Amino acid sequence: MDAHVIVGAGLAGAKTAQALRDEGYTGPLVLIGEEHERPYERPPLSKGYLLGKDEREQIYVHPPQWYAEHDVDLLLGTRVTALDPGAHRLTLADGSRLAYAKLLLTTGSSPRVLPDAPGVRYLRRAEESDRLKADFAPGARIVVVGGGWIGLEAAAAARLAGADVTVLESADLPLLRVLGPEVATVFADLHRDHGVHLVTGARIAGVDADGVRLADGTRIAADAVLVGIGVTPNTELAAAAGLTVDNGIVTDEHLRASAADVYAAGDVANAYHPFLGRRIRVEHWANALNQPVAAARSMLGQDAAYDRLPYFFTDQYDLGMEYTGHVEPDGYDQVVFRGDTKAGEFIAFWLAGGRVLAGMNVNVWDVTDPIQRLIRSRAVIDPAELADPDVPLDSLLSS
Repeated sequence: MDAHVIVGAGLAGAKTAQALRDEGYTGPLVLIGEEHERPYERPPLSKGYLLGKDEREQIYVHPPQWYAEHDVDLLLGTRVTALDPGAHRLTLADGSRLAYAKLLLTTGSSPRVLPDAPGVRYLRRAEESDRLKADFAPGARIVVVGGGWIGLEAAAAARLAGADVTVLESADLPLLRVLGPEVATVFADLHRDHGVHLVTGARIAGVDADGVRLADGTRIAADAVLVGIGVTPNTELAAAAGLTVDNGIVTDEHLRASAADVYAAGDVANAYHPFLGRRIRVEHWANALNQPVAAARSMLGQDAAYDRLPYFFTDQYDLGMEYTGHVEPDGYDQVVFRGDTKAGEFIAFWLAGGRVLAGMNVNVWDVTDPIQRLIRSRAVIDPAELADPDVPLDSLLSS
C-alpha cells in the first residue's frame, strides 16, 4: 500500500498529518522536511520567542514523541528533488524514490533576498530568530529593510531590547499596500512614538559591513541588518513537474492541484475561495493552521472545501491586533473607524459599496466572530452605525 505523503514539514504539513489520523486514515503516512528541526510554528520567531517570552519548546507543533505514537514517518533533513505525477513518485536528494497514493505539497515560502548583500539577516527559520535575539542588545544599531509585518514586529522586539532601530521602507508608509493610507498611518505613528527612526521612500543602493547606503547618498551605520521584503512561494518542485503554477500552486476550493492525487496547502497554495469568488494565496499562520483539515478530508475523498475568511494578527509594543477578511489595495472605497485611534483602541472596517470587506480590531477583543458575520452577510451597512461603539455589531445585521 503506497503512502499518503506530505512534502513540507512546517505547521501546515504537521497539522495535515494530524488531521489525516483524526479523520481515520490508518495507512502509511510520510512527512518530509528539509530542516533538521521537527515541525514548528513561525509566528513566535518574530513575536514571543524573539522577545524572550516563549521557551523554545513552545514553538513546536507537536511533542517529539507524537510522530512515532501516531505512526508518522518523519523524514527531517530530507530534500525532494523531483516529482513525477504520472508515476505517483517522488525522488529524494539521496537518489531514492518514494511512491505515493496521495501527495500534499506544503512547501511554504522563502524570503525575498536583497541582491549583493552578504551578511544580512533574514527571519524565516528558528536559528535565524536565535541569531537576532543575540543581535538585539541595548545600544545595538539595528537596521530593518522593509516595513511589513515581519520587519515591524522585529523592529518592536529590537526596541524593547534597548536597541537603536531604523526601519527603511520604500513606500510612503509601512504596510501601505496591505492596510491603505488610512490605517497604515497608525503603525507608522506607533513605531515613531517608540523611538524607531522610520525612513519612508527609501531606496537601497548597497549594504556592506558598515551598514546601509541609500540612493540619495545617506549612510546608516548598523551592527546588524535584517531584510524583511516579503516572501516567494516555493513552487520549484511543482513547476518542474508540470503542475499549474501562478503565484503559488493553483488549486480548486478542495485544495486539489492540477495533477491527479496531488494537493497543496499553506503559504504555497493559490486556492480558489468560494466566498470571495477568486483564487487567493494567504501567507499567514491561521491559513496554515486551518487549511489542513480540508486538505486531509479532500485527500480521503470527502467533499471538503476551504472557505474560512483570511485572518492574521500582530503584537507590537502594547498594540495587539486581529485582522479578518480580504481586500485588495484598490478594492475599497471607504474606511470606517469605531473607537479611539489616538488611544489605540478601535476597530477599522474596509467597505465597498457599503458592504464590509474586512475588519481590524486593535486592543479590542472578542469581536472577530461578529466581524466575520458582517463580512459574510454582504449586507449594506450604515457607516454612522458602524462607527458608533454603542451599537452592537450583530445588531447591524437586523437594522
